[in-house]
Amino acid sequence: MAPYSLLVTRLQKALGVRQYHVASVLCQRAKVAMSHFEPNEYIRYDLLEKNINIVRKRLNRPLTLSEKIVYGHLDDPANQEIERGKTYLRLRPDRVAMQDATAQMAMLQFISSGLPKVAVPSTIHCDHLIEAQLGGEKDLRRAKDINQEVYNFLATAGAKYGVGFWRPGSGIIHQIILENYAYPGVLLIGTDSHTPNGGGLGGICIGVGGADAVDVMAGIPWELKCPKVIGVKLTGALSGWTSPKDVILKVAGILTVKGGTGAIVEYHGPGVDSISCTGMATICNMGAEIGATTSVFPYNHRMQKYLSKTGRADIAKLADEFRDHLVPDPGCHYDQLVEINLNELKPHINGPFTPDLAHPVAEVGTVAEKEGWPVDIRVGLIGSCTNSSYEDMGRSAAVAKQALSHGLKCKSQFTITPGSEQIRATIERDGYAQILRDVGGIVLANACGPCIGQWDRKDIKKGEKNTIVTSYNRNFTGRNDANPETHAFVTSPEIVTALAIAGTLKFNPETDFLTGKDGKKFKLEAPDADELPRAEFDPGQDTYQHPPKDSSGQRVDVSPTSQRLQLLEPFDKWDGKDLEDLQILIKVKGKCTTDHISAAGPWLKFRGHLDNISNNLLIGAINIENGKANSVRNAVTQEFGPVPDTARYYKKHGIRWVVIGDENYGEGSSREHAALEPRHLGGRAIITKSFARIHETNLKKQGLLPLTFADPADYNKIHPVDKLTIQGLKDFAPGKPLKCVIKHPNGTQETILLNHTFNETQIEWFRAGSALNRMKELQK
Repeated sequence: MAPYSLLVTRLQKALGVRQYHVASVLCQRAKVAMSHFEPNEYIRYDLLEKNINIVRKRLNRPLTLSEKIVYGHLDDPANQEIERGKTYLRLRPDRVAMQDATAQMAMLQFISSGLPKVAVPSTIHCDHLIEAQLGGEKDLRRAKDINQEVYNFLATAGAKYGVGFWRPGSGIIHQIILENYAYPGVLLIGTDSHTPNGGGLGGICIGVGGADAVDVMAGIPWELKCPKVIGVKLTGALSGWTSPKDVILKVAGILTVKGGTGAIVEYHGPGVDSISCTGMATICNMGAEIGATTSVFPYNHRMQKYLSKTGRADIAKLADEFRDHLVPDPGCHYDQLVEINLNELKPHINGPFTPDLAHPVAEVGTVAEKEGWPVDIRVGLIGSCTNSSYEDMGRSAAVAKQALSHGLKCKSQFTITPGSEQIRATIERDGYAQILRDVGGIVLANACGPCIGQWDRKDIKKGEKNTIVTSYNRNFTGRNDANPETHAFVTSPEIVTALAIAGTLKFNPETDFLTGKDGKKFKLEAPDADELPRAEFDPGQDTYQHPPKDSSGQRVDVSPTSQRLQLLEPFDKWDGKDLEDLQILIKVKGKCTTDHISAAGPWLKFRGHLDNISNNLLIGAINIENGKANSVRNAVTQEFGPVPDTARYYKKHGIRWVVIGDENYGEGSSREHAALEPRHLGGRAIITKSFARIHETNLKKQGLLPLTFADPADYNKIHPVDKLTIQGLKDFAPGKPLKCVIKHPNGTQETILLNHTFNETQIEWFRAGSALNRMKELQK
């Protein structure tokens, strides 16, 4: 048998793998490291320039910024077929980032691949498993104790396979990336849907599932459907109470939660220069809420200033040299164009229950009363990966300081989540944190916390109708506190602060007055705060673990009796036959996000244990048959029971099943478990009116069939008691519809067509049983 190293080399050649050291020798004009943590991995602007020139000559037209960065990372720019919205691109991302909840499954899959080291710079960030309860330090200590097994696994796996490890307390993944790893022109993929945050620093940063990350870490070209480009032209300038958050809240209202699907949103125009770098990151971050592949801003002086302030002046200098490749070409074409005059933009607040239900702050109170939404605000929460920058905290503190000067504190409960250890330390030093405490706030740990459901909320009972306002990005039913009656609204940190002080949705800080402790009325002035600290950032505690140069003695242990971690077994291979007599597990009614398919909150602790976390499969989805969540009919026993229990019953008895879904199925988080769980429990296909991009790819990676009705009205032809047969899999080919035979209980049948977006590579994944199985086949 050939030595293992030789086998790895053969695998890399078979898969078209990039060697780990290649990046360090390509940039000849200037050698500037990607980050302080990888001094021998250099920014590759010379290769970006070379590829852009090849593609521009081929296409013979001006390029958008999105196209420059994406096409500049093509594996084969001279021969790659390029057609927006149709062809699949083979790309070479610069780096990978994983948060701790998704990193568990990603690293378990990478371990299964058999490769010795990651092929590109990669990092793990511990931000999802820290529950908000009492306050920063206490919550962090508790999390380290409860999650010790998981943190140890991630730390040792990172050390073994060459992945940088950011310890719990470091901060939220996207803020850490912005401070240390993002740069203009980077192509970065991250196992979190809000990875697009890095677009605020001029990069193409895309949220993916863990299996995609494994491909990139293995050095395999990463496939992405060539995105369309939506242009958002900004004119005028932000002022007063209007913030960067209002830009994306307005865009979400225009495009809706699926309006950006399959597209990159590219901001441009003279209004861009009125927005700070972290403000641009806020806008890109929440672009995930419109289904966009990612969002991006052109390189400008605000990014240059941020790079310099975060210790990366050398990158800013290099970006200046390559500036022409980091902005759109004059005369470039957008598939859709939205124009927003920032002079006319008013503060917005979106919700409840969906991030695209947009209201001006001046009108939301009236709308709430009309709709029967609670107007009294129970809790105001600022922070999250969307709005936790130094500027955000400064603007909130400016509002709070005014209230304090009139003897007022918050009428609502108030929480503050710093985005990173650097932000926490700096706002402590500069007094912002104390001002926010003085007005009644509790400073939580540097983590995701309530934004993702990690909130041990005590002030209400489940089922109690109430309103909260946040500076977060998502407000799906039950997302923050697991209470379906919590009406969550999303707005800017400064508006959250003002509303928490007033205690009601009926307060408009632009026009309304508050009454001070002395009985005198006063009006809050629009907040003004520094974009960046005047002194240098205070880095706070050192929370980074470098992977060792020699990891030969490093062990990664997974106990066979662990309830948190479980080594993966390969999924079964397709048997070469049509899928006959599939039982319908559930026909979903209405919105079905990844929160509905695989809930977060208390389930986060099982993200490394596929069998245990599968007990939350589709427990939030509404069954059209009875209008209830987590209650489906067992076709054999005719009894109603929980969805996971019914799926396990079918699996035990060899009954393969299918899910029927509605529009934009799987919107929301990049949650790979929402695809792993149905595959693990015996699912074979998911048939819907339409899919969210990340979820559709995740399903394909795990060997499932994400299919859409050729005629969306056919959704109504299928009933939960029917059985389905999917025909045409022997001749499965790109662009060729499959047939579905619907067998009704009365013996009648009808046939409909099902569309798919599989390419040849993805069809190979299905035939092999999963993308990981296919990788192993190539390795053999």
